[in-house]
Order: sequence, then C-alpha cells, then structure tokens
Amino acid sequence: MLTITNHTVKLIKDPFNILTGQRYEFILELDVPEDDELYFEDGLNVRVIYTVDESRTGIVKYELLERTSERYVEFDLEDDEIEAVDTYCKEHLPA
Repeated sequence: MLTITNHTVKLIKDPFNILTGQRYEFILELDVPEDDELYFEDGLNVRVIYTVDESRTGIVKYELLERTSERYVEFDLEDDEIEAVDTYCKEHLPA
C-alpha cells in the first residue's frame, strides 16, 4: 500500500471559460515500499487533475512521475489506490 507523505495543489485557470466547475492540479508525493513494483529509488509522485463541479467531483486523470526526473512512469494504480488518492484530494481541496 502506498502512503501519501506531502502534496501541493493549485487551481488550473480557464481563461476562456470552456470548462464547467473548477479544476485543480495535485502533486502527491508517495512513500512506496521497496518490495512494491512502483518503488523508485528517487521517489514517486502522482500528478492528479481533480474536478469540482455541481454534477461531479473526482479525478479526471492521473499520471505517475519519477520524483527527481519527472519522467512519466507507465504503471496504473490499483482500484483501492485510486480510491485513496481520490479521498486524499477531496479532503485537501483549497477552501
């Protein structure tokens, strides 16, 4: 199981008002056990685009990135991990 140790969040601006609701970009720092296939020596981050709208609140997309190089990692999170990320983002939305 992965553990989220830190995060940053920022509002994604929509200057043309194309999107409904608000979009946020979360960068979540993960602590992954060494025996996990997602383990990287330099660490791992998850970049999450999160939407808050009248009809929907949740993850739009996510991607895994090596922490130091920010290179894309071609792995998918498991359903319970996605759920944990979604819950974390929901709990840490800016007021």
